[in-house]
Amino acid sequence: MKATAATIAAVQWRDGGIPWEPGGHLDPWNHLEAAMGLDVAGLGSEAEAAYEWLLRNQRPDGSWAARYRDGRVDLSTMDTNFTAYVAVGTRHHFLRTGDHAWLDRMWPVVDKAVDAVLRRQQPSGAISWRDGPEVRLVAGCASIHHALTQALAIASVRGLDRPQWRVAAHRLRTALLGEPGLFAAKPHAMDWYYPVLGSVVTGADAAERLAAGWDRFVEPGLGVRCVHHEPWATGGETAELALTLATRGDRARATELLACLARLRHDDGSYWTGYQFADEEFWPDERTTWTSGAVLLATAALDGDPATCDVFGEHRV
Repeated sequence: MKATAATIAAVQWRDGGIPWEPGGHLDPWNHLEAAMGLDVAGLGSEAEAAYEWLLRNQRPDGSWAARYRDGRVDLSTMDTNFTAYVAVGTRHHFLRTGDHAWLDRMWPVVDKAVDAVLRRQQPSGAISWRDGPEVRLVAGCASIHHALTQALAIASVRGLDRPQWRVAAHRLRTALLGEPGLFAAKPHAMDWYYPVLGSVVTGADAAERLAAGWDRFVEPGLGVRCVHHEPWATGGETAELALTLATRGDRARATELLACLARLRHDDGSYWTGYQFADEEFWPDERTTWTSGAVLLATAALDGDPATCDVFGEHRV
């Protein structure tokens, strides 16, 4: 874990931002995935620098831009999923440190971010992805639902009540479960497992959902296909499915999936984004910080890390 975390820290900007790769762009969601990976590997100072970056770069409306490059905004539109995810990272770091003073600084950031996202909630309960209200994503909305569970937990620690957030989470979950036609149809594995990881689908229904898609998305010995019709197993999706399983007690399959990731591990501890198994080559030519972050989180969950198991385990609103 230390070697993998060191490759993330080596890419981190001096101001705390974590781009995808050296010379690459930053987006807030993957920045947070990498920051949580730093945390579980013991690089708490580097993780806190990543949260300071979020604090300094939050816009007045509570959002962040969708993409940054070379210290500047590269795509100014708000991505609701990216903005909401700060609640997940914040609770994860707080549970690891118990630092209430730090949480006091981050609470206004989370509070404003959640409100910014919920201003995009539609009468159906679904939340639009970016600027176009007609585009709604299953994985993105499931991730927002996860973020709402964590924001509510943070509010509870602070002795605060946010009933409007509970209502919003319930409406979002109802839309995801009951009105699939509202959401863009995509062939991605994330649309299969993220409703479970985001606590939209729970209990026996979660087990049934994972079983229904297993043979479609999981390539034995290689991991999870990013999309079901392409011979491309990706590290991020494989690690996230392992994280989903590990936090729900399925240690055997989580262990098998993590073992698949040995193929993607570079000698320096970083991870290739994916492996194109028809051509037998790593593709694309990149080793991304967020892939490493996902691997570190899945490993921590399998090792029983309390903060990771809590934050990514099942939550009912």
